[in-house]
Amino acid sequence: MDNSSNLVWIEDFSVHASDTDYRSQGKLSFILDIMQCAADFAVGNLGISVEEILNAGMGWMMITLDLDFKRIPRPNDVLSVHTWSKGTKGALWQRDYRIFDADHIEIATARSIWALVDIEKRKILRPNALPVQVKHYNGDSVGDMPVKVTIPSDITMEEAYRYQVRYSGLDSNGHLNNARYGDLCCDALTLAEWDNAEFTRFRITYLQEAKFGDELTILRSAVTDDGIYVRGQNSDTVYFEACIALKSVQ
Repeated sequence: MDNSSNLVWIEDFSVHASDTDYRSQGKLSFILDIMQCAADFAVGNLGISVEEILNAGMGWMMITLDLDFKRIPRPNDVLSVHTWSKGTKGALWQRDYRIFDADHIEIATARSIWALVDIEKRKILRPNALPVQVKHYNGDSVGDMPVKVTIPSDITMEEAYRYQVRYSGLDSNGHLNNARYGDLCCDALTLAEWDNAEFTRFRITYLQEAKFGDELTILRSAVTDDGIYVRGQNSDTVYFEACIALKSVQ
């Protein structure tokens, strides 16, 4: 559903057992997925569906996300995702999010940067290439455009595991779905690190789309003041750089 101004889209989601991990905490990939779904609904409300955008040879590409948690969702929670277009800067779009629980308590906020791209040419398009008008909402702000994640050169990165893109990870553009990168990052940590810990912040910058069959080496750092850095790469390409910040709940 949407609010009376049609500028802030509000979508509700229930947290099921399959959306949580072994600690009964909502998976990062679940949060990323419902945010993506809410954004799709918001764009669809403008008069053009995701399918119509794809048929026009265009697609949305997330570039950077900065997600802050106040608490982690639990099974049976009903979450209300509020999202709006914050505006554009050049060819880049900012979309903000606030996520509330059933008691109307804010549990997370996020800022994201997106680009509209020509799927065939892999070229970023100007905002006016979208065949509908997007009205931006200035009545609320989570913050400025998020800063690109860049892993400091003095941080030592070690291989955690290797991953190959398969059917289960693909989205409607034929690339690894944005939300699945959350799983790739979380899988770089050990269960000992997850025990008695939960998210406070997740940041990621997508540098190259991963396609079916691509093999990624997932690297990670030790714990730093900023959190644990994670990078997905192969010999030729860096696909993403991210940072997971955790807090102890002991």
